Amino acid sequence: MENYKQEFIKFSLNQGVLKFGEFELKSGRISPYFFNMGLFNTGSTIAKLGDFYAQALVNKEKNFDLLFGPAYKGIPIVTSLASSLSKNHNINKPFTFNRKEAKDHGEKGQLVGAPIEGKVLIVDDVITAGTAIHEASNLISELNGEVVGILISLDRQEKGQGELSAVEEVSQTLNVPVISIVTLNDIIEYIIDDGGELNKFLDQIRNYREQYGINA
Repeated sequence: MENYKQEFIKFSLNQGVLKFGEFELKSGRISPYFFNMGLFNTGSTIAKLGDFYAQALVNKEKNFDLLFGPAYKGIPIVTSLASSLSKNHNINKPFTFNRKEAKDHGEKGQLVGAPIEGKVLIVDDVITAGTAIHEASNLISELNGEVVGILISLDRQEKGQGELSAVEEVSQTLNVPVISIVTLNDIIEYIIDDGGELNKFLDQIRNYREQYGINA
């Protein structure tokens, strides 16, 4: 596993973003782990988060013209990512995000930031049902932009509506790659290599993956 992936998992654990136990998800499934991106809520943590997103993106050498962050969680992510790309990788790209409701005064409209044009990379936290991603993709297409990829933090590698994972469903529907900083397999590998107290959750995670995972 690449070093930045290990560091991201460690960072998520230290911030309480990644937790283990028993959690009921929106789907009704009882998961042995939970990932709450909203807890990256200080200047230093959101800046560091942007660095991890940037590293994952640079490693894939993805060609794009514009970064797009769907409201609401995508907004701080796309901002910190754009900043990190410029500061740490000399990649200065425009970014934009949408409002949930169009503004009818001032500058008006639904978008804030750069105009939609060229090849667009959508940036978000995780993909569950993929609703926000599809809405973003439709908006970008309506404005003649081309979605060329999606960048997220964690791929749970968990079944969506069918036998494919939620991430694979979105990737297949939109015909674009989905890049993640880490996957569930990375988290399992981290726990095994660490050999610490988190090992007690391994059986629960493996059982959950066997029931709902795509790589069972």
